[in-house]
Amino acid sequence: METQDRLDIAEVIARQSHIIDRGELDTLDAVFTPDAVYDMSAAGLPVIEGVDALRAGAIRLGAENPIAHHVTNVFVVRDGGDEVEVDSKGFMLTGDGHMRSVTHHDVLRRTAAGWRIARRTIVPQRSPLGGLLDTSAGGSQ
Repeated sequence: METQDRLDIAEVIARQSHIIDRGELDTLDAVFTPDAVYDMSAAGLPVIEGVDALRAGAIRLGAENPIAHHVTNVFVVRDGGDEVEVDSKGFMLTGDGHMRSVTHHDVLRRTAAGWRIARRTIVPQRSPLGGLLDTSAGGSQ
């Protein structure tokens, strides 16, 4: 993969946070494909399909939207040419003042307009070390 592609991909992922946090929902197509799938089912929220549905979903969520999104640790998991898998970590500041940590599993597609997110799956981080330590059994490790 070319260095410029890596830079462009990281920029698209970073730009998504800025677009959402600024409420510039009319520019979501600058980061998502028209048929993008946004999967928040691991957080108990719906799977949304299409950039128009993403806009509508954000408006419906209203004040429950996170106040701020921060993305870091972006890396390419799989280079498939014109379609790549990318993971990144994210922090979301919620209206109640809590900070939430998530992992974004993205599929980006090269389009005529540049790289765009075709699928985003958000997985909340709920336990240390990815759940390696099972504390539910009552034992300490």
